[in-house]
Amino acid sequence: MTFRELLKEYWGYDSFRGIQEEIIESIAQGKDTLGLMPTGGGKSVCFQVPTLAMEGLNIVVTPLISLMKDQVSRLRMHGIKAEAVYSGMMADDISRAYDNCIYGRYKFLYISPERLCSEMFRQKLAHIPKICMITVDEAHCVSQWGYDFRPSYLKIVEVRHLIPYHVPVLALTATATPKVVDDIQDKLEFKEHNVFSMSFERKNLAYIVRRTADKTAEMLSILQKMSQGSAIVYTRSRRLTSELAQYLIANGITADNYHAGLTDAEKDLRHINWAKGRNRVMVATNAFGMGIDKADVRLVIHYNIPDSIESYFQEAGRAGRDGKKAYAVLLYNPLDNVQLHKRISETYPDPEYIRQTYEDVCHFLQVGMGEARGRTFDFSMEKFCKYFRHFANTANNALRLLNNAGYIDYVEDNDFKSRVHIILRKDELYLLNSKEELVDKVIQALLRNYTGLFADFEYIDEMYLSHMTGIDAETIYDVLKDLNQRRVIDYIPRRKTPTVMFRVGRVDKEDIGLSPAVYDDSKADFARRIDEILRYASSEDLCRSQQLLQYFGEEKVKECGQCDVCVSRKKGKGSKAAKLLTEEIRLLLGDGEWHQMKDLLAISGNTEEIQALVQEMIAGEELIVKGTKIKRK
Repeated sequence: MTFRELLKEYWGYDSFRGIQEEIIESIAQGKDTLGLMPTGGGKSVCFQVPTLAMEGLNIVVTPLISLMKDQVSRLRMHGIKAEAVYSGMMADDISRAYDNCIYGRYKFLYISPERLCSEMFRQKLAHIPKICMITVDEAHCVSQWGYDFRPSYLKIVEVRHLIPYHVPVLALTATATPKVVDDIQDKLEFKEHNVFSMSFERKNLAYIVRRTADKTAEMLSILQKMSQGSAIVYTRSRRLTSELAQYLIANGITADNYHAGLTDAEKDLRHINWAKGRNRVMVATNAFGMGIDKADVRLVIHYNIPDSIESYFQEAGRAGRDGKKAYAVLLYNPLDNVQLHKRISETYPDPEYIRQTYEDVCHFLQVGMGEARGRTFDFSMEKFCKYFRHFANTANNALRLLNNAGYIDYVEDNDFKSRVHIILRKDELYLLNSKEELVDKVIQALLRNYTGLFADFEYIDEMYLSHMTGIDAETIYDVLKDLNQRRVIDYIPRRKTPTVMFRVGRVDKEDIGLSPAVYDDSKADFARRIDEILRYASSEDLCRSQQLLQYFGEEKVKECGQCDVCVSRKKGKGSKAAKLLTEEIRLLLGDGEWHQMKDLLAISGNTEEIQALVQEMIAGEELIVKGTKIKRK
């Protein structure tokens, strides 16, 4: 099959988009390839299509467990064999997944970067019959100059040394500066530099910075004026997601909140309700990220300024995926400068504090000097902070830096699957089932899909049970909890538990070394990124789109004509004719009633000029649009 035939058969598309085909051709020729594609650019097609045309297994390295599960599920629905291995899985499950890749002619193995250095992976890798390529998703994580550097990504090049040299690497990212682009290729040991890039320009997306002393009132005002389509409000605090969602509900706007502390069932339910339009607004931390491909997101508001332009650009880019007009609004006031600069010392605490945190962790886990090399411990941040009087955020960052320095492996979000063991005998269970319809459906789904439940604990998936029964995942969870309390089953719900693994035996805290790459250089780069995003937010004389694109190395870009800076400039420098046309538009819409857009286009023979003026007036909140209708505020 040709690449296009595969695209049509499995994805239903007749042709590739953007640079997809160029990337596919490059990797098929055995060339190490770096693809720079903006959010929503179709990265998965770039590695899934060539893999199906090649013989062997594609090892896909990604840190995003939710993305792994989603893509593996979709591939399996198409009859394509795929497995995933990530932190939190039990050893038997991991071994089974590897064996499937060795003996089962599987096409994809999705794996988290932390698993690359495990002894089991290295041993199993040697027995995989043929590897056709390695895909590195979120490739900016391999560069210490990237905004999300992860030391575990440096293990990828070690894997390259364990397989035939000709096996190509495909690195993909949506956010990389020119410096990071070069560093990615060097760190992954590309045979030669080979980059394909799409412009990051989003012509349908207007970037707006709104200066305000009252962000909450401004957020509400914007959402009320732009009442079409879905919206996302990003904020830094979990507490704020709940408070702002309740505020919007109290003011007549359907909303919900989302953050990493929710259970999987809660996350899934809230995502589904938003995706289906039951709630218009999702107020969320940056945990609401991957898999957000809803087409009608007309507005993304940043209540708090992110740490970097990379983060802002990626999150703002979730608006307007359907190619229609959308807005990305950043709320800003001078206090943001103080708060963001404070994050530098929180993210990079004093080296002495980091050393003391290491010692406190050793005491907390009862690890003696020289002991625990290779051992993994469950780690309760809440208990640790309470006992040793640490602030959770600062302690978390200290552990992250100790991880980067090579003393520990610190995983914040290990995902341990749910388990069920049926306590009752089969005849007792039958009597129970016949009396309760909802319970009957859940238990029948358990018995049909999982074996050995009467003998011992078995891993289950509440979302899969939901799919099989038509009962929502939250209700499945409640039913299982109720059965556990009634001693019908033993149910251990899915949990996400941080873990600490000691890479070396415990050392004296005074011997803890933090190299410039881990601390000083990284801290300086973090401070630079904060200065860049603050410069963007405070600027009043440079086109927003130009600023963003130039940050990513695109020099020859035109002014967008639709951001707050461009609109303001046009208002100040508009021609006499444009001012007269604007007045005519105001006069026509002066009755306050809804009018058709075609009525405005009849004012002048210059349709493009009328459309441009209308867009300016919409961006300036002078006009309100509802479908094809328009009126003056």
